[in-house]
Amino acid sequence: MACVMIVVLDLVAGILGIVAENVQNKMTRVKILIFECKEASHKAYSLGLAAAILLAFAHVIATLLGGCKCVCPPREIQRASRRKKLSAASLVLSWIILTVGFLLLIIGALSNSKSRAHCRISHHKFLSIGGFLCFFHALVSLAFLHICLFSSH
Repeated sequence: MACVMIVVLDLVAGILGIVAENVQNKMTRVKILIFECKEASHKAYSLGLAAAILLAFAHVIATLLGGCKCVCPPREIQRASRRKKLSAASLVLSWIILTVGFLLLIIGALSNSKSRAHCRISHHKFLSIGGFLCFFHALVSLAFLHICLFSSH
């Protein structure tokens, strides 16, 4: 049941990130070289922030479910079983995906945080890339949990 919840949270976060990007792209914009002047979208801000929160929540659940009993200390990694090494690798990969995806979603959301138009270096595709990383997070988290919870010891 927890695996389903993690997948649902990640999928909803990914969809919210992609929808936030679409909402942001509908706003008025003028591009000058690498700078872009655009209206901020409160809806894109809210959707991006919600996506980041759901991604973080899914990661916390996955880490709490599988992290404690499945990863060994670094000094024992040479003697660890293949299952423990694979679980450690998938946990590290999930942390990397979380970090990059969360930062992209937050940067994309914050670029829409003000109610007035502003000019800055354009942040195209941050929300949608962060949304797609939520989908990858679901896959890696499922692999991690499968290795930890359903593999024979």
